[in-house]
Amino acid sequence: MSKRKSSAGFTLIELIIVITLIAGVMALVAGKVIQNKHKAEYKIAQTQMTTLSANVDQYESDVGALPDSLQQLIAAPGNVEGWLGPYAKAEDLKDPWHNAIEYHKPGSNDQPYSLTSLGVDGKPGGDGVDKDLVVP
Repeated sequence: MSKRKSSAGFTLIELIIVITLIAGVMALVAGKVIQNKHKAEYKIAQTQMTTLSANVDQYESDVGALPDSLQQLIAAPGNVEGWLGPYAKAEDLKDPWHNAIEYHKPGSNDQPYSLTSLGVDGKPGGDGVDKDLVVP
């Protein structure tokens, strides 16, 4: 009887198992990276909204009235005295997800104005990073 030589290497099943495990680990890591990216963008949006709110307040201080739209922070409106801007850049009027920041005058909760970003999903409402950001 002849003895079979054992071949060095992996069988097809062993290779499939290893590739499946590597793919599973990569999926977990990618999910965490994307989740952390969304959290970071949400924090950037919070800071951006606070800065934009300060710009609206500065406009009001200089002109004596709130702007009718956020565009008045970028370019001087026709018949307004005391405008010392620009108070913001065009890219400052969009959130990190490239959605326009909403300006409401009057604002919610008896505020003179409010700024709203709809979060990661770009839809009203939501939880976590999909939650709307409203300032002030």
